[in-house]
Order: sequence, then structure tokens, then C-alpha cells
Amino acid sequence: MRTGVPALLTVALLLVQAAPAPAAGRGPLPARMTDTGGGSQLITAVAPSPDATTGTLTWWDRRGGRWTATGTAPARFGAGGLVEGSVRRQDTRTTPTGLYGLPFAFGSTAPPPGTRTPYRPVRPTSWWCQDNAAAAYNRWVDPLPPDCRAEEAERLLDYGAQYAHALVVDFNYHRPVRGRGAGIFLHVNGEGATAGCVSVPAPAMAALLRWAEPARRPHLAIGTESGATAVIRY
Repeated sequence: MRTGVPALLTVALLLVQAAPAPAAGRGPLPARMTDTGGGSQLITAVAPSPDATTGTLTWWDRRGGRWTATGTAPARFGAGGLVEGSVRRQDTRTTPTGLYGLPFAFGSTAPPPGTRTPYRPVRPTSWWCQDNAAAAYNRWVDPLPPDCRAEEAERLLDYGAQYAHALVVDFNYHRPVRGRGAGIFLHVNGEGATAGCVSVPAPAMAALLRWAEPARRPHLAIGTESGATAVIRY
């Protein structure tokens, strides 16, 4: 749940505006974006402003060339607000804006029936390494390797409620940049704002795992209502 990002390969502009009922001619939010990841499923997490800690998460399906909202839920963001992913720094408690893949899911409980995303069960020995000096920086490790200090790692079972179900967000994941942050997930709500992740109520998280189909290349777009933000593609 702490923070960092992989090397920037492609930068585009993603128009992230408010997602109420669309005005005539505007179309749904995904149709107004310059990049949705190339698949036919998309999750949008939209905050009203960069300093907000709450907003709205919506999941969308594209069929017959049209995007349709399938579900929506209140979302929580980092206690430090939102910041462009390419300039984010570790331990700032900010949520990185951008467009991200969802490599795999994990959880301290069994996956919801119908889950198709690869799913890893959290065990007492499961950690997420956030140690900048470790070879496994920003990686699931089981058990904790000797070069990853426990005080710079997250024992996943310690967050059993939040990580009852979660999706890994590929921010700084494929080619990690040290110091940009690690452990950014879409997970179940805790008591308040997150340390940089996006969180939703437990029923919404379960619904997302039943909905997501890897073959349809779902992505998560994080942004604000008030303007354009950089999209980072890996």
C-alpha cells in the first residue's frame, strides 16, 4: 500500500471529466477518452479534484462499439489526494493518476464464484515487498526474501479486511522505478482514505472480480473531473 512506478513508455492525454448522465453528443466517459487500454472492459475511478480522497468508481463494457456502465460504487483514494503517476513519490500517500492494467487478483478469502482473473490466496507468509534496495521491489513475495526488510514490506494478512479481495494495479510494476512507489491495489474499504490505493465497498469488489474477464483486457483509469491528466502505458 506504500508507493512508486515503472519506466514511462507512452504518454497520451486522457480526458477524465465528470461521469453523470452524459449530455447530448458527449457520450459516456470511455467514449470521450483518448485511450482506454484497447480492450472491451474498463474501470474508471474519478475524483472531483486532485486533493479529494473520495470519488466514484464505474465499470464499463464495450459491446457493439458502444460503452455501457455495468456498475458503480463510491471510491476512496489516498490520504494525500491524487498525483500524476509519472511524478509520484513513494510514501506520499497519493493515488497515481493514469491508465493501468490489472495483472492478477489476490485475497485473504476465497475468490467470489465466477472469478476468471488469476487469483492468489494470501497466506501467513505472503508479503508485498516495498524495499527500494530489494531485488523484489514492488512484487508479491512468499516468503519474505532476506534482502527485503520486514519494516519496508507489507504482510498482506495483516490487512485481512482490506485484502479480503483485491486487484493488483500495474503502476510501477513491470519496470519498477525505485522511489516511485509500490503496492498500489484496488481493494476493499478500510476505515478511511487509503495509503495510495483505490478502495470500494466489499460487495463492489466482489462484483468487480466476477465481472472482469482477462480476455477482454480490462484496465483501470484513475483521474479527476477537472481536466486532463497524463496516461501512462507499460
